[in-house]
Amino acid sequence: MEEIIVFATLGLSLLFFIWGKIRYDLVALSALILLAILGLVPYDEAFMGFSHPAVITVAAILVVSKGLENSGIVNVLVAFMDKVGNNITLQIATLSAAVAIASGFMNNIGALAIFMPVAIQMARKHNYSPSLILMPIAFASLLGGLTTLIGTPPNIIVASFRAQSGEVAFGMFDFTVVGMSIAAAGVLFISLVGYRLIPKRTSNQANEALFKIENYITEVIIPSNSPLENKAIKFITDDKELDVKALGIVRNKIRIHAPSRYFVLMANDIIVLESNTDDLEEFVNKYQVKLVGDEELIDYIEDENEIINTEGILQESSPLIGQTASSIHMRSRYDVNLLALSRGDRTLIKRIDHEVFRSGDVLLLQLRRNRISDTLNEMKCFPLAKRSIKIGKPRRTLLAVGLFALSIIAVVMGWLPVAISFTLAAMGMVVSRILPLNNLYTSIDWPVIVLLGAMIPVGEAFETSGAATTVTKLILSSSDNLPAWALLGLIMLTTMLLSALINNAATVVLMAPIGLQIASVLELSADPFLMSIAVGASSSFLSPIGHQSNTLVLGPGGYQFGDYWKPGLPLSLLVMAVGIPVILWVWPL
Repeated sequence: MEEIIVFATLGLSLLFFIWGKIRYDLVALSALILLAILGLVPYDEAFMGFSHPAVITVAAILVVSKGLENSGIVNVLVAFMDKVGNNITLQIATLSAAVAIASGFMNNIGALAIFMPVAIQMARKHNYSPSLILMPIAFASLLGGLTTLIGTPPNIIVASFRAQSGEVAFGMFDFTVVGMSIAAAGVLFISLVGYRLIPKRTSNQANEALFKIENYITEVIIPSNSPLENKAIKFITDDKELDVKALGIVRNKIRIHAPSRYFVLMANDIIVLESNTDDLEEFVNKYQVKLVGDEELIDYIEDENEIINTEGILQESSPLIGQTASSIHMRSRYDVNLLALSRGDRTLIKRIDHEVFRSGDVLLLQLRRNRISDTLNEMKCFPLAKRSIKIGKPRRTLLAVGLFALSIIAVVMGWLPVAISFTLAAMGMVVSRILPLNNLYTSIDWPVIVLLGAMIPVGEAFETSGAATTVTKLILSSSDNLPAWALLGLIMLTTMLLSALINNAATVVLMAPIGLQIASVLELSADPFLMSIAVGASSSFLSPIGHQSNTLVLGPGGYQFGDYWKPGLPLSLLVMAVGIPVILWVWPL
């Protein structure tokens, strides 16, 4: 009976994870509470997962990662990007390699966020679609995470499962040989072949000099002196110089959808427009209209140079997700104006201040110049403008690198456990003011922390109830005649498919007990099975929802859901082809 309850709970959780309407941390917490009420998780142990070393380590590494980002260390690598040359293959290879190296030692999302503006600027400068480079560097951030213990949460969780099995936990660089082999092959593939499989999501017109993020939806109001007053809509649509589409009109607080070409505009009408940033700017200047969101931020600001417009993309943990600009009082709360909103190829049907924000949305914001970094960090919104990248001071950079290096040395030498070592490094980042104190908690991805803390007891219930044993028997009975390497491949493939649909940390929590039991039944070493699960969990190349890195580039790249599997499927097969032999060589059965 207990097995049935656990299977039913996990089955429902997986459905909700895939559905995505309820955030994964709430789904995991609900599963934990349900199992506790039903008696499968003791009440006094229900929240023990939040004190698990893996959870503490992930939180500490996120803080250290943010400190490294603030220090400017990654920008040292960025400085070399302009020296690469004009060859797109070489540009993608260099940028992907840089992202992979950075993500081996900092949070994958942090590494990707640093290099995304560089990739977009590079694409603009060399006149090709950023869709060709954004997905490759997102995949590279996942590949780079395979190379070290701290590169990605699945590695940390796998290491803790090895410790629970009675062995010494995996060390800092125990993942390196396998991870580097896969990462090198993966970066080579996406640089030579993979990017060619990605559909171009921008116009191929010869006169298009710059990439425009998929068209923004914005609103302009017609003042009494505008050339548009008393003109029909066709006056706009017939303007061959501008690519602007009128989606609707708001008059006296009543919205008129898809107005006729002959609809006559009046003063104070609000036009809902679809346009790219260049044509939008020209439209505003040409017809002397005003952006609805373009209001005075602070009445007493005299120097207009203090106010700038910048683009940013919402990450999955942003407090804006699921809210609207109106519901959270965005202007007063964050001291910003929302000028426009872009959502890749997805249609917006409401006024922008009533549109519910989603992960990957690109926002055009107006804010104070000296508040760019702090405001975007508070909103969990990654900048897409090169000017928003922080250039670290040499002293801070050296100090941050020194703290990080000491924490790694302490772990490698066995002086301190990884959770203690990186917690000390995180504290050092804050005490030395590399990371401002008010950024300490905002740098932690709390939904991931809650997910881990909730799923660890759920995973233990999966094992203690006998459910893991049942799954193990099913796998073994269906693969009686398979050699050991094929069984590893089956485990890795199953993990990959799960990680394409649900969070990779949750995938590891579910798959690690199965891997351990299979190894025990076959009387084989558990290490290659755990390594296969770690690799599979971080190989989320098949969909935009499997990992935040994939979601992060969805909007700016203008990708569709089905674009990911085209380069992602051959890359996944390559990971298996390279990973399994290397795992068996480094971690023999």
